[in-house]
Amino acid sequence: MSSSLRGRAAIAGVGNTKRWNAPGRTPFDQLQEAVVLALEDCGLGLKDVDGLFCAISSSGLPVLNVAERLGLKVRHADGTMVGGASFLFHLQSAVAALENGLCDVALICYGSNQLSAGGRLVSMPDPQPYETPYRARYPISSYAFAAARHMYEYGTTRENLADVALAARAWANLNPDAFARGPLAREEILASRMVSDPLTRADCCLVTDGGAALVITRADRAKDLKSQPIYVLGTGVAVSHRQIAAMPDLTTTAAVESGRRAYAMAGVKPTDIDHVMVYDAFTITTLLFLEDLGFCAKGDGGAFVSSGATAPGGGLPVNTNGGGLSCNHPGMYGLFTVIEAVEQLRGRCGERQVEGAELALAHANGGVLSSQATAILGTATTL
Repeated sequence: MSSSLRGRAAIAGVGNTKRWNAPGRTPFDQLQEAVVLALEDCGLGLKDVDGLFCAISSSGLPVLNVAERLGLKVRHADGTMVGGASFLFHLQSAVAALENGLCDVALICYGSNQLSAGGRLVSMPDPQPYETPYRARYPISSYAFAAARHMYEYGTTRENLADVALAARAWANLNPDAFARGPLAREEILASRMVSDPLTRADCCLVTDGGAALVITRADRAKDLKSQPIYVLGTGVAVSHRQIAAMPDLTTTAAVESGRRAYAMAGVKPTDIDHVMVYDAFTITTLLFLEDLGFCAKGDGGAFVSSGATAPGGGLPVNTNGGGLSCNHPGMYGLFTVIEAVEQLRGRCGERQVEGAELALAHANGGVLSSQATAILGTATTL
């Protein structure tokens, strides 16, 4: 049964700096540029924004810093921080805030200079008492646990994981804005340097800079703005644990719950979805989320990807920008899954465009498979 919130809010503007390596630009520089792009996309200005939602891993007080930087006078703000899924948590909160009159124009934004400032994955400064004595490589060792367990339980192979990276690269090669493009062979991935068994360097996401922003408003207003509105049909969020040692089941994530809630709100099912964006910080996450979101049975993710189903020409277009593995990954990637979904539904993706896409699912992950958030978006034909 669909919710009364279904389609009540719409994404009116998107901004993506596409500056994956921008020395000299701070996270706030990236964020500000993305905000300007998103507002230009929908024809609004900073003076119209009265709801602010943001999270930045390098800032302890991002809402205050961003409001000051942009000169915003907001009447509603939310700085929820649950890692890379934060922005889809923000999306759900923004929909509720708009519906209840807490704001009229909501801005969700993010910026990072992770590549140009250091060029490596940076751990959150939280203590990990059960894992620190073993000198685990955070966060990759946590995802390696999940990958190893999936292999043990379901017979998933390193070749299956390699095929996730291959599909991502095939999509990236159709995206002129992707950071990593060019030929890539399965043998090259399998021969890549082992980082945390069974995950190699090629199983890990990129480290890039970048900035992204969304402008969201009520549906009745969005239809009169500059760009085609994309409607928020369903959202769902879930929190499972903080450290991987506390994860109830290493092969099943809380995406089962966030997906179920999003599908129920939207009144759709997995077979209705035309386009999928999942958070591929590591190759194993693509398999887990395809399973947990109902696109294939539990344990079948490896075979599903290896069949070519998610690659260009397959039956389920997944991570069509190239994903975190080949397009970009500036620390927290969740907002970019939504932006690609919007661009696909607007038909603005050129060579990688999914023909006839009207219903898209964007999913984001935070922490170490800790927080999950799902959004289902649609064109006006889906209302």
